[in-house]
Amino acid sequence: MEPKQLDRIARRDLTTLDKAEAEFVANHLVMAARLIDDDVELAHQHALAALHKGSRIPVVRETLGITAYLRGDFALALRELRTHRRLTGKDVNVPMMVDCERGLGRPQRGIELARSTKVDSLDTGVRVELAIALSGARLDLEQPDRALLELQIPELNPNLAFSYSPALFDAYAVVLDELGRSDEAAIWGNRAHVAARALAEAEGAPDDIVVVDIGDDDDVSPDLNPELNPDVSPDVSADIIPEPGEPGSEPGSGNSAPMVSDSETPEPRGDGAGDL
Repeated sequence: MEPKQLDRIARRDLTTLDKAEAEFVANHLVMAARLIDDDVELAHQHALAALHKGSRIPVVRETLGITAYLRGDFALALRELRTHRRLTGKDVNVPMMVDCERGLGRPQRGIELARSTKVDSLDTGVRVELAIALSGARLDLEQPDRALLELQIPELNPNLAFSYSPALFDAYAVVLDELGRSDEAAIWGNRAHVAARALAEAEGAPDDIVVVDIGDDDDVSPDLNPELNPDVSPDVSADIIPEPGEPGSEPGSGNSAPMVSDSETPEPRGDGAGDL
C-alpha cells in the first residue's frame, strides 16, 4: 500500500495537504481502488476514511461517489459526484450522475442534466456511457422509441469493437426487445457477446481497437459507419473478418482479432442502464 501507486493527477491534488495528511488520504485511496472490484463495502469504508482528512480533494470526492454508486446509495453518490464536478469543472461523471437520478426515481432530471452537458467536449467512452444512461432514462419514462434514438450514435458500429462496444450493443439489444423486435435484439445481443470476447482475446492491443465482423449489417442505420467514428485512426491497419463462407473468411494475420460470430446464447442483459 504505497501512495506512489496513485496516478499523477491524484498525487498532485494531495499536495495541498501536509505530508502526514496526504499519506493518510493516499493510503486509503489506494486501498479503495484495490478493493472496489471485489469488496465494494470495504472500498467504501476506505473512501469515507479518506474524506475525513481530504474533503476538499477532488479525487477523494470522486472515489466516494463511485463507491456509493456501486453500493446503490444514489443520493450520496450524486452529492459527491456533483461536488467533484464543481471542484474540477469536468463532466466525466455525468453518465453516472444521470444513472443516480434514475436510481432516485427522477429520470427526467437525469435527461435534463445530460442535455445541459456539452457532449462534444466529452471523451468518446464517456459520450457512449451518457447515451446508454439516457436510453435507460427514456425506458424508465416508457419511451422506447426515443430510447432507441439515444443509442443511434456513430459508435454503434457492428464492425468495430472498442472497450465501450459490448455495453452499447447490449443496451441497443435491450431497447429493441422492449420494442418487440426480438430477432434484431438477438442479433445485437450476440454482437455484444462476440465483441466482449474479441476484446478479451485482444487484451493489450493498442487503444482497444479490434476490427470484427459480427453479423448482417442490414439493420444498421446508414449513418453508422467507421468514417463517423472519431476514435478510428486512419493510420490503424486492420482486416475486417468476412462472414464464414465468403472469400477471405479464413483467419488471417495482421492486427485484427481473429473472431467470427457463433451461435452461443447471448449473456443475460440488464435494464438498459450501463455499467458506468
